[in-house]
Amino acid sequence: MGTVRVSDRSRAVVVLSHAYRQEAFDAAAEFIRAMDERGIVCLVIDEQHAQLGARLPGVDLVNLSQRSHDIEAVVVFGGDGTILRAAEWSLPHQVPMLGVNLGHVGFLAELERSDMSTLVRKVCARDYTVEDRLVLDVRVLDHHGDQLWRSFAVNELSLEKAARRRMLDVLASIDELPVQRWSCDGVLVATPTGSTAYAFSAGGPVMWPDLDAMLMLPLCAHALFARPMVLSPEARVDLDLQPDGSDSGVLWCDGRRSFDLMPGRRITVTRHPQRLRIARLAEQPFTSRLVKKFALPVEGWRQSEGDTGA
Repeated sequence: MGTVRVSDRSRAVVVLSHAYRQEAFDAAAEFIRAMDERGIVCLVIDEQHAQLGARLPGVDLVNLSQRSHDIEAVVVFGGDGTILRAAEWSLPHQVPMLGVNLGHVGFLAELERSDMSTLVRKVCARDYTVEDRLVLDVRVLDHHGDQLWRSFAVNELSLEKAARRRMLDVLASIDELPVQRWSCDGVLVATPTGSTAYAFSAGGPVMWPDLDAMLMLPLCAHALFARPMVLSPEARVDLDLQPDGSDSGVLWCDGRRSFDLMPGRRITVTRHPQRLRIARLAEQPFTSRLVKKFALPVEGWRQSEGDTGA
């Protein structure tokens, strides 16, 4: 089929690649060419236009900043970090993301690189379902209550000490009631989506992604009570960096957006008014995904060699 001109097309998807992996650019280019042959417009971010355009002679690539189309989906080639980058556009526009994993664990991704034909067929047929995930709304306030910074978090926010020499002194409150004052390396507040990321490495529980909840977890706290706490999705979490006896800190959202904190600052966390939309191509239970991604040993004694079934 010959190339269909942009002006003749009514369907469009955004394509985002890993920032520097050539394998990701190659996979994205292969997908774009297949979409172009089927008359579907592919929009790309400005900084990836040259890399992809060099691989696609004769294909009309549209810059996302110049879009005039309704977008059906954001197709992401990379790992979970690239998908979190894509969320910065997807969340405010409420467009579902579909991830092709070229990273390591890839909990947010739906397909592997070898599944390109399936990806093309499913996107063309709009044959996917959409999951809506809880997202965190994060604000930094000064001692007057004035907002200094605001962001969202798909996986987690992490309050961390800025220097190794001292620990942070943090008062944690839930629904404006104090719960614990920790001397610690930091504090995480995570979503169910992020429970298998930083929070998992820090000893937090795995939460199924369709659960509406928040997870608060202190990092290396000098306290008898320093356990993960699973909170209501309607909860408000306040983390106050104490003005006396605390060093400066840094706040990270999804490891991508940061803000430097002085003692006396407050971090307020609530449910974000919008939800992240994740496209799924198959009804794969999260249990199966968990077992596959972490290579969990699931063979029990009943399946052991020599079991007669008696």
